[in-house]
Amino acid sequence: MRFLDEDDNDPMLSVVNLIDLFLVIIGTLMVVIAQNPLNPFTQNRVVVVENPGEADMRITIKDGQELTRYESSGEMGKGQGSRAGITYRLDDGRMIYVPED
Repeated sequence: MRFLDEDDNDPMLSVVNLIDLFLVIIGTLMVVIAQNPLNPFTQNRVVVVENPGEADMRITIKDGQELTRYESSGEMGKGQGSRAGITYRLDDGRMIYVPED
């Protein structure tokens, strides 16, 4: 039985396994890129909010080929306007907006 005495130390087997590994990594990266909301091949208008509600919140808006990024300075906003209503948080975490007349 000659085939039982052969060594499996063929260096080409290792190279084939590395090629298979790299193909899996490349496929995974392509799926991640395709699911990215800022992918240039997706919709024309996309809004991405990073760290919502935090001091370092960022909003990125993709409108066609133009990218606009807004960064929070952590300060309260100022401007003109009027009170539009009241928002209440229920015990289960839902928010209810009640407009004022």
